[in-house]
This record gives sequence, C-alpha cells and structure tokens, in this order.
Amino acid sequence: MAGATLRVAVAQCTAGLDGAEARLAWLSDTLQARGAAPLDLIVLPELFQCGYNIGDRLAARAEAADGTFARAIADLAKTHGTAILYGYAERQGDQLYNAAHCIDRSGESIGHHRKLLLPPGFEGDHFTSGTGCELFELGGFTIGLLICYDVEFPENPRHVALAGADIVAVPTALGAGWGVVSEKVVPSRAFENGVYLCYANYCGSENGADYFGGSCLIGPDGQDLARAASDPALIEATFAKSAVSAAQARLPYLSDRRRLPWVS
Repeated sequence: MAGATLRVAVAQCTAGLDGAEARLAWLSDTLQARGAAPLDLIVLPELFQCGYNIGDRLAARAEAADGTFARAIADLAKTHGTAILYGYAERQGDQLYNAAHCIDRSGESIGHHRKLLLPPGFEGDHFTSGTGCELFELGGFTIGLLICYDVEFPENPRHVALAGADIVAVPTALGAGWGVVSEKVVPSRAFENGVYLCYANYCGSENGADYFGGSCLIGPDGQDLARAASDPALIEATFAKSAVSAAQARLPYLSDRRRLPWVS
C-alpha cells in the first residue's frame, strides 16, 4: 500500500497520575476532548498502566497481557475508533516484564513487545529482559516496537527497520536530565533508518522522579513533525508511507551498510 497514510498521535501525560483508574480516566478525557476525526493510532508512555517510579508496587499492579487494563483499553479503542499502544507491567507466571501492547480499533491485540535492555537502576530488580522484536501491521504500515532504553542502541531500530518497519513506536519514561535522547538521539534513529519514529514520554514528577517531556513524532528525514514541551499534550501528525520509501531511496543506508567489511 504505497499510498497509505496514517494519522498518529502521542499522548504525553503527567507522570503523577496514581493508578490504573486515574490513567484510564485521563486517556478517556483526552480522547473525548480532542473532538476531531478519529485517529488511526495513539502511543502512550512506558508503564502507562501502572506508573514507572513506583518501586515494589510494580508487582502488585502487574497484569497479564489480557488483564483488566487491556480490556479497558480495548473498550476505549472501540469507542474512539483508534488503535491504542501503551506500556504496562506484564505478569507471566512468576516473571514480570516491562512490556508494550497495541490494541486495534476493533479491540483486538495486534502488537506486543518486552523491553530488551534494562537500564541501570531499579528495573533490573523487578523485570526480566525480553528476547526479541515482533512487527505488526496497521493501515498498510509495518510497525516495530521498542521501549525507552532499547532505542538508545542503534542496533535495535536498525534491526526492526531491516525487518521492514516503516514506523518505530517507543513508549518511554525519560528523566529530566536526559533531554539529549529526545532532542538528538531519537531524530538520528529515524534519519539513519529512513523511518517514522513515535516517542511517548511523561512530564512532571512522580514520587520524586522528574521527567523531561519532549514527546515527539519524527519523520523519516529526521525532522520533527510534532513535539511536546514539558506539559501534558496530545501531538499529532499524518504519516505517508511514500515518505519512507523516498527517504530510504535518497539515503540507502540500509542497503549500503552491506558493503562494510564487518557486515555479513
């Protein structure tokens, strides 16, 4: 579907929303207040379901992929006619994963990812690392999922781009001291792979942790299509699949890399 387009939004919320009900209410109110034609996809931050800096409460708030929160998201997706991609604490047996889940406008699960790389800090005390990346289809686009620290390693966006991703969606919880990731690293990842990138962060504070904001939608030329500041925001852009093929033809990094002597 070379002529496909997708209306995509990132929702940047205050990190201090306490608990699943408060977060669902905020999302419902945000979608209701928007009052425009339906979106095709909305991307929410890392661990949106439970909160990021909540320490040992993670275990109590974790849910299965088809748990109560997922069912509530499915209801919102059907009500507002949009796919919803959100971060959550996934419980599978005795293991916890920092995961992301996409539910389409019919309420069906279409995409899932478990964070590959756990950064220094509390995450390693609670979560098990994921072991791979799965791509999924939406509206003629192929979407790859990464979470926060995953995108800071060029190997990961390159992996999903080589697998055919047109869009890389990245729920994140970027701290206030790391703005360079939002402002410099993320646009570079889009540019060097010729893909769209959706970066969904928090703003404000949560239990003593401050967040940068800076959620953004980046085009395959590395340029901002929309960018949030440090307050709650819903940012939007229309993605055109033709822009991906144009960017990758203009700068054929994905194919020319094979001419490097260390690339097999």
